Amino acid sequence: MKPYPRSERVAARIQEILSDLIKKKVQDPRIELVTISSVRLTSDLRIAYVYFSVFGDEARVEEATQGLKSSHGFIKRHVASQLGLRYMPELKFIHDQSFDRGTHMDQLLKSVLKGDDSE
Repeated sequence: MKPYPRSERVAARIQEILSDLIKKKVQDPRIELVTISSVRLTSDLRIAYVYFSVFGDEARVEEATQGLKSSHGFIKRHVASQLGLRYMPELKFIHDQSFDRGTHMDQLLKSVLKGDDSE
C-alpha cells in the first residue's frame, strides 16, 4: 500500500511539472517570478487548486494572476501530456498569502520585542 493517497501523489507531480514549465517554457513576462508553493487536489482528481506566490506588491500579484489565466490553455495541455491521467484536473490558480502573513507576523513580533505598540 502506498504511504499517502493518490491525490497527494498526483498533486506533487502536478507541482513538479508546473514549476518546471514556468521556469523553462512559459514566455509570459508576467509570470517570471511566480513560484508554485503547493497543489491540492480534490479526492476525485477533478480540480487542482494551485497555490502560487510572487515577489512584489499587489499590482505584481494581479499581473501574475492575469498571466496565469491567459496561459491557462497552454499550461493545462502541457501538464496533461506529462501527467498521463485519463481526466486532466481543472487548474485553479490561487495566490498563496502565507508568505505575506508570515512577514506581517514577523514584523508584529519585532515591534513587540522592541516595546513598540504601533502596528
